[in-house]
Amino acid sequence: MEHSASKQQIRSYIIQSQEEEIKRISLELHEGVGQNLFSILTGLQFVESGLSQPHLKNYLHEMTQLIERTIQEIRLLSVELHPPALTTLGLLPAIKSYIKLYTSTFGVLVDLESIGEEKPIQEQKSVAVFRVCQEALTNIAKHADTSNMKMSLFWKEEELRISIIDFGGGFVVDEMGNNHVTLGIAAMKERMLLTGGHCVISSKIGEGTSVEISLPL
Repeated sequence: MEHSASKQQIRSYIIQSQEEEIKRISLELHEGVGQNLFSILTGLQFVESGLSQPHLKNYLHEMTQLIERTIQEIRLLSVELHPPALTTLGLLPAIKSYIKLYTSTFGVLVDLESIGEEKPIQEQKSVAVFRVCQEALTNIAKHADTSNMKMSLFWKEEELRISIIDFGGGFVVDEMGNNHVTLGIAAMKERMLLTGGHCVISSKIGEGTSVEISLPL
């Protein structure tokens, strides 16, 4: 029993350490690389405004556009790694922010509903739930072959339940083998177990896939 508890503590520590490193990288991308590129962009725009030769002006304009796109990609990557809203505003705003990014990136529309009054969640637990939702949405975008899905949050006094349903082709869980999706599903379940919650995934060919998440509050 003690050995099992020790293994659980080790897994929890590893995940927490990974999240801290991800958060650090996200901040460095946004505050470091992103800000440096923005400074370069501002300088190039200033030089561009003072050029008189058309071919140089056009070339510099192309360069500024490239840097602008790079800044946007870095911002999106930073948010995807660790959404600032998760620690400042809470789980629901972070999910809403991520869904906007998700839809613009993958083109999958998400019908999001939140029922009941949102409750405060410990940061470690909110990160775990967010990662599970993120993994579920990524799997849908890459494998479900669908353009829309439904995500529902049910806030109760002592429990949060989340339902994620796609309308894709579905799959047979037992026939998936040991691939990236299978490992992702196992990680989703493990994350929720470490928070005292559960993650149940069911799917049928032609009927889509559902992910049911429960977290004690």
